[in-house]
Amino acid sequence: MERAVITGMGVVSPIGNSLSEFETNLFAGHHGIVPIDHFDASDMGVKVYAPVRDLGASRTIPENELRRLDPYCVFGLLAARQAVGQAGLRGHVDPYRLGVFMSSGLGGTETLLGEVETMRQRGPRRVSPLLLPKWIPNMIAGIVSIDMGAHGASISHNAACASSAVSIGEGLRLIRHGYADAVICGGAEAIAQKVVMAGFQNMRALSTAGDPDRASIPFDRERKGFVLGEGGAAIVLESASHAGARGARSFGEITGYGVTSDASHITAPAADGEAIVRSIEFALREANALRPESGDEPIYVNAHGTGTVLNDRTEATAISRTLGDRALVSSTKSMTGHLLGGAGAVEVIASVMAIRKGLVPPTVGTAQIDDDIDIDIVTGAARRAPFSRTLSLSLGFGGHNVGLVIDAPED
Repeated sequence: MERAVITGMGVVSPIGNSLSEFETNLFAGHHGIVPIDHFDASDMGVKVYAPVRDLGASRTIPENELRRLDPYCVFGLLAARQAVGQAGLRGHVDPYRLGVFMSSGLGGTETLLGEVETMRQRGPRRVSPLLLPKWIPNMIAGIVSIDMGAHGASISHNAACASSAVSIGEGLRLIRHGYADAVICGGAEAIAQKVVMAGFQNMRALSTAGDPDRASIPFDRERKGFVLGEGGAAIVLESASHAGARGARSFGEITGYGVTSDASHITAPAADGEAIVRSIEFALREANALRPESGDEPIYVNAHGTGTVLNDRTEATAISRTLGDRALVSSTKSMTGHLLGGAGAVEVIASVMAIRKGLVPPTVGTAQIDDDIDIDIVTGAARRAPFSRTLSLSLGFGGHNVGLVIDAPED
């Protein structure tokens, strides 16, 4: 059985469009949440979001190509290029042994909404022939495959907010069973449109706080929901034998993947949290079969941690049941907002960085932990701790639950 190591990472996010910028802001506790400034929000309860800033995509993607891509594909493509560049993968892998598992929750919503408006004002003959290829959520995998010349499996996994976590887990399985030497895994989202925010607002999922510093506060007794973010992230998963043969550096290893379904409700997590518990247990069992650990060392848990009342309470209970006092927990969404389909990949990268630095990034803005939350939430500032394993949790509408175990690279 092949092991799957991480040889490259890339990120485009509200707290940085490069690995170095993202890492600096992650551990310094600098969030990217700002007042809504791209549409009139005076009739909305939601006042803040977490956008990608100063991307400068035209510096690396020609304008004629940019016009053919929805922003979600741009975010994903640039993140994938970073990851492949760090891995030094181009020209060093059989293209038919290189897969692309890049995902999105909603796909090209900006394109869809723009073309709906075009048809309303100018009629159906003026709708762009690029509507479908810019809109469909699988195009992120297609675009990255084209850009990288990857002829292996090219698939998008749609599991709402767990989409990119599923892509990483399925990439792990592709490598484990010998179907690929490397897989570019991740996802992206660009859905900061008014109608999308209105939909989330009206289901009472989005934070209505006006203060950016207190808008995304997972596990806090005053939490009111999540802040919508945008961006993308990608990792290169590579078989340990292939990476070793070409002398590639390993930043970490995905050792466990657990995936379950609540089979309960279209948006709310099942109250008993049993399916989340099982996803954690499955991931840890798989990881321990590959890399047994003593049971004394803390485990850093990068929680799904949206800041909604039900998610945080149910997730915290599941973490407590499975890991007890060993869990050191934080939520990256307190800084990036919720990147939906891109969230899982961003949080795996944050987990890798945490292992490498021996630091748990803080849950920024969270001040008073809810009385119903009985786990160790790292707040205020990053905390140094002796851990070599992390657990990244991703939960999605529809009852999708994913646990990914990331271990420090072997010497």
